Amino acid sequence: MKIRPERVAHMIRREMADILENKMRDPRISHWVTVTDVEVTADLSFARIYVSVLPEGVEREQTLRALAAAAGYVRYELAQRLGLREAPEVRFQLDTSIERGARVEDILKRLERGEPIEEDEGE
Repeated sequence: MKIRPERVAHMIRREMADILENKMRDPRISHWVTVTDVEVTADLSFARIYVSVLPEGVEREQTLRALAAAAGYVRYELAQRLGLREAPEVRFQLDTSIERGARVEDILKRLERGEPIEEDEGE
């Protein structure tokens, strides 16, 4: 039976949320990290894990560096939890779609109230 990449991606997303919440002890990793999506290649050798990190600036960068450094540990944990012979190599990527959505919503509310919008806000 061949496991489909979508199913593995869903399982990785669920397990990754638990790993972040209960297993990661690195103080550089913000408590405001959310797994937003997971993409797995067809051969299950590579997984891109999209994360949203609420704090901006230095704390966000530290969190992303800490996650990248923990990729080996995460891969080991996923292999154990998913029962795969070989877990996919994991890479973390920042997902800013939540921020973009909030910014668009704010601009729309301002327009509705008749407030002017700065040109650099609309980009």
